[in-house]
Amino acid sequence: MEFKTVATNRKARFEYQLLDTYEAGLVLKGTEIKSVRKGQISLQEAYVRTDGKQAWLVGAHIAPYENASAFQHDPDREKKLLLNKREIRELYDAVRIKGLTIIPVRVYLKGGHAKVEIAIAKGKKKYDKREAIKKRDFEREESRN
Repeated sequence: MEFKTVATNRKARFEYQLLDTYEAGLVLKGTEIKSVRKGQISLQEAYVRTDGKQAWLVGAHIAPYENASAFQHDPDREKKLLLNKREIRELYDAVRIKGLTIIPVRVYLKGGHAKVEIAIAKGKKKYDKREAIKKRDFEREESRN
């Protein structure tokens, strides 16, 4: 099946240590899916919220579709995620018991449907981030030589 990556959360791997990833369907309105197909989605401040029964993508911004008439969508509304019960329960337990967070890593189109890759993540400390920068700079210098 063909994948077309629409948006990535580039800061996710820098700010968090990703532990486990899931693929979730995204419930969108008509003008939202058209904007997503054009790549007008931002995951900068987005996270996933769950109550043990359902999961929502919060803080993802989908720009309004310019060719739509008066019936526009709210760009910052919470979008429902399609996961099975077991996955939702695992996510809920990770947040409630272990104190981890759930963040979206990327949004892509798979067979005409919008999917979001979400990850259970643990926030990195400042020294972990400095170590990542140091390692990245070292690798960059090595590739130049």
